[in-house]
Formats: sequence, structure tokens, C-alpha cells
Amino acid sequence: MNALVLAVALFAAAAPETGKPAPDFTLPGQDGKPVKLSTLKGSWVVLEWFNKDCPFVRKHYGSKNMQGLQKRYAAKGVKWYSIISSKPGKQGHLTAKEAEGVLKDHEMGSTAILLDPKGTVGRLYQAKTTPHMFVIDPKGTLVFMGGIDDKPTADAEDVPGARNHVAAALDEAMAGKKVSVPTTRPYGCSVKY
Repeated sequence: MNALVLAVALFAAAAPETGKPAPDFTLPGQDGKPVKLSTLKGSWVVLEWFNKDCPFVRKHYGSKNMQGLQKRYAAKGVKWYSIISSKPGKQGHLTAKEAEGVLKDHEMGSTAILLDPKGTVGRLYQAKTTPHMFVIDPKGTLVFMGGIDDKPTADAEDVPGARNHVAAALDEAMAGKKVSVPTTRPYGCSVKY
């Protein structure tokens, strides 16, 4: 019993926290090129857990909300990575070739789709939903984690009236201000580990 309590405590201690360094990782992109987070220091980074078949993800892609964010912040130098942690055989899993097609078909503005079929990075970040969002500053510090906005529905009609937490965090942090809402509850489909 004590070993179980210790294991749970160690796992909880390893959870990512805003204001602390973002956990480092290396994952292959859809083009086969590896992306190592620590080599991106000096850049703003957004991590977005992605599952093309999730209705909550479809809400943001069908309304073009997510692509608009990706392209708007890419123009400001932000590196945006959509991460797929779905296990092979589970909903949302994509091969590199399939991910390349989704990138084009969805007109995504992501820097790359990163493939995490073993769920290692998803578990490292304790990504719970698709989408689950993380914003990292140029020093490598996690400044936001949680839901994309404050309307936890799969209804695209809710997008225009929502407070977009990711945009707010990026705008505030990039202006040198403290992020007013650094952590929110993520919503969406469970990550299919």
C-alpha cells in the first residue's frame, strides 16, 4: 500500500505546472523530421492534442477557428504543433502519410503534426482531451495549459462568443504581461491511449 501511495505521489509530482519548465520531448513530425522541444527555446510554442474524429476538435476545425489561430500566431513566429497520441487501432490514430493528408485537407496552419502512437508525450503532459492546449514561452516555461476556450461544447455556434484561452494567454504573455488565466479545465474527447 505504501509503495502505491509513493508511486501516485511521484506521478503527481511529475505533472506539468504553469510557471515551471515545460517537459522536454522529441517526436517525429508527419514529414519524418524529429522535433525536440528544447531546441525551440527562443520561440513561443503551442502544443495542441489532436484527434480529427473527435466532435470537439471538429467544432474548432469545421468553424476554421483552430486554423485561424494557427495562422495568426504563425505569422508572429509561434511554433504550433498538433500532437496525435492515439494508439494504433484507436480513434484518431494516423500514420505519417495520413497525417500529411489531414494537414492539407484541414488546411491546418500547424508547424507540424507530431506522432506519439505510444502516448509517451501525452502521458508526460498528462493530456486528457482533444483538444488539450499548452502554451510555452521562449524560455521554455509553461505559461498556459487547459481548454481552448470557455465553451465546453461540440457546437461550432459557440465559437464566436467564447473567450479563447489560448489567444488570450499568447496575447498577454507576448505583450510581457502575466497570463490572467494560466490553467483551465480541458474539455473534449478523451485521448485514446
